[in-house]
Amino acid sequence: MSEPELVLKNVRCPDAFAPLFSQAEDNMRGFFQKMQYAPDQGEITIHGERYILARAATLSVQLRKILEEEYGRLAAEKIAYNLGRAAGTKDAEFFMEKLPLAQGPEALSAGPLHFAHTGWAFVDILEESAPSQDEDYFLLYDHPYSFEADSYINEKIVTSRPVCQMNAGYSSGWCQVAFGVELVAKEICCRAKGDDKCRFVMAHPTKINQYTVAMKEKYGI
Repeated sequence: MSEPELVLKNVRCPDAFAPLFSQAEDNMRGFFQKMQYAPDQGEITIHGERYILARAATLSVQLRKILEEEYGRLAAEKIAYNLGRAAGTKDAEFFMEKLPLAQGPEALSAGPLHFAHTGWAFVDILEESAPSQDEDYFLLYDHPYSFEADSYINEKIVTSRPVCQMNAGYSSGWCQVAFGVELVAKEICCRAKGDDKCRFVMAHPTKINQYTVAMKEKYGI
């Protein structure tokens, strides 16, 4: 008798990774069930950890506008990416110790679930992905419902460039810790500029450009 097919609710991934992500769903669901909301003390805690709520448009549209006015567009994008990357790095370190998780795919699996529960985006890891603990690491993934893209769309702001730098930074920071190899991520199409999805490529810095070109050619981006 064949084993029943795993049904994932908060992430999509290749079948080979489904058991790990199924366990990660259970782990993260249990973590977020222990939430205490105490506005009389100005605190939100989850499993004993202090969390904060922030309006999505404040972090994406309005903060980006201030940064662009002060430092210019390219610097603002880099700052947003680095803020996301720092958050992803420290969250990965925390959960690898908290749960605990082994380095590699197991540590990767918790990232998209924490991402979903905290309202950043849903994560859909595509079949072409081949994450590994070396410079051949490759991840192709979509972020449906990205808070950054949604904020630009809701504010009716027209842009000609991808805007999900914090999404890209967070995922690269998490995966770099999870796999122990230097990684960067780049958004190659974005709903905020009229594309039908927010799609990202993640790879070692020496290979990110070749993967980006290859995926743009493959999908006609």
